[in-house]
Amino acid sequence: MNNVLIYSSDYCLEHRPGPSHPESPERLVAVRKALRAPEFKDIPWKDAPLGTIEQLLLVHDADYIKRVERLSPKSGFVPLDGGDTVMSPGTWNAVMACVGAACAGVDDVIDGVAKRVFCATRPCGHHAVADRAMGFCVFNQAAVAAAYAVEVRGLERVAVVDIDVHHGNGTQDMFFYKPNVFVGSTHQAPFYPGTGAKHETGIDNNIVNIPMERGAGTESFRSRMEAEMFPALRRFKPSLVIISAGFDAHQKDPLGGLRFTDDDFYWIARELIKIANEFGEGRVVSIMEGGYSLEGLATGTAAHVRALMED
Repeated sequence: MNNVLIYSSDYCLEHRPGPSHPESPERLVAVRKALRAPEFKDIPWKDAPLGTIEQLLLVHDADYIKRVERLSPKSGFVPLDGGDTVMSPGTWNAVMACVGAACAGVDDVIDGVAKRVFCATRPCGHHAVADRAMGFCVFNQAAVAAAYAVEVRGLERVAVVDIDVHHGNGTQDMFFYKPNVFVGSTHQAPFYPGTGAKHETGIDNNIVNIPMERGAGTESFRSRMEAEMFPALRRFKPSLVIISAGFDAHQKDPLGGLRFTDDDFYWIARELIKIANEFGEGRVVSIMEGGYSLEGLATGTAAHVRALMED
């Protein structure tokens, strides 16, 4: 069994929301270059399969899926939410590759192909709600993966931990009333999308939010995760940990206001692996979300994957 493997797809380079849009193909180019460094040479790469409509239906409304497919342009651009989330001719295959990678990663960690999986895919997904695109996100691949693990693969308890600078409102919405999925998020607040308050706790305290003030960094992040997130995760006892791995909390990110370092992205992966080892046979699927400094995204991702590699 491999300690870690990586899923990616050239389709994810073909989502092109416009020359000035932060969610650019260059993000994935930078991540791929970083993860092709000699230290990662022994990690197997797999081409992400395209996801299926059946997988999307686990969390998304049928009418919304049909609308996105129908609006997919043959040329030019189609805005889905007023301009933040834009479809280009390559977007449909890109988002379906994101979904396919996430579900294939779940299969691989359950079937013993790998202990841990990193999905080097884009665009991000955690803002997408059941019936609407939001914040650069068309479909919510982390949520699809969690529902797939429970409803298709039969796991009893799955946790999604979101470390993006923005609150994963879509993921929270989808599982707020489903106590067999835990959703934890650390994020800047007040900030887009305006959700993620501490009092948003879900039907069975299965939601844990850690809003952090602008400028917060390593000390606040680590102490609050240790005091608030990790005890809740251990009480939940997840059979699988899914990480919504955003890197826009990096101190170099131009859109965020948190001060995380590469070491923080290494640290959080190691801590979540410990919890996965305790309750879920070490199963971790990490799915790339935001990150808009190409340098911070590349070095943060490398540190994160370095942690996934280790025993």
